[in-house]
Amino acid sequence: MHILITNDDGYLAPGIKALAQELAQVAEISVVAPDRNKSGASNSLTLTRPLRVEQAPNDFYYVDGTPTDCVHLALSGLLDPAPDMVVSGINAGPNLGDDVLYSGTVAAAMEGRYLGLPAIAVSLVGKPAVHYQSAAAITRRVVEHLTQNPLAEDTLLNVNVPDLPLAQLGAIRATRLGFRHKAESMVRQNDPYGRPVYWVGPPGEAQDAGPGTDFYAVEQAVTSVTPMQIDLTRHHGIEPLQNWLEQL
Repeated sequence: MHILITNDDGYLAPGIKALAQELAQVAEISVVAPDRNKSGASNSLTLTRPLRVEQAPNDFYYVDGTPTDCVHLALSGLLDPAPDMVVSGINAGPNLGDDVLYSGTVAAAMEGRYLGLPAIAVSLVGKPAVHYQSAAAITRRVVEHLTQNPLAEDTLLNVNVPDLPLAQLGAIRATRLGFRHKAESMVRQNDPYGRPVYWVGPPGEAQDAGPGTDFYAVEQAVTSVTPMQIDLTRHHGIEPLQNWLEQL
């Protein structure tokens, strides 16, 4: 088993180090990650300039691009032999509900799934995140089980681990994505020259967070594992849309 490890927090982040140390005990690993924090990069690719790759003393590759760049590069020419699986994380903070629309962590796993490999995104639900080893241990269990018991080829897993010591974590449960209230307003400030600048406001609080959701699971000290897919088509909406279009 050869696992590609990546993230969106950068190759120096504590989460990716903990993940690499844990998975190296059960597989050959290659780490290809951004050279700096790229949180919120979503599925973006760098198309207007070439990418540069360097290798750190610990053999981690770091790229001056996005998480999706890293996976695309690793699977399309950088690594030989090619990996068998992509694991993205461990993210410093949650990727719950509609967070997945913006998350570079989830996007990196999605790129791996799009390119044909089993893929897992892993996040540690705490601010500041502390118990990376707990998330690493859970990830190892999921990886080993996935290796022996493959899921449907269109499935990627979004894992959120409560920020607790491993002994305090409850079961691992399958969940669905919840939903947040809309984000807070943009925060306006002035730069040193008096010109306005804007910071993206914090995410909204959980709105759809009842039993069965990822939000609910982590509140109960349960690791949430949500199956996701790349196909965004609303399949049961095709026929109603066709009827609607016929009225044009």
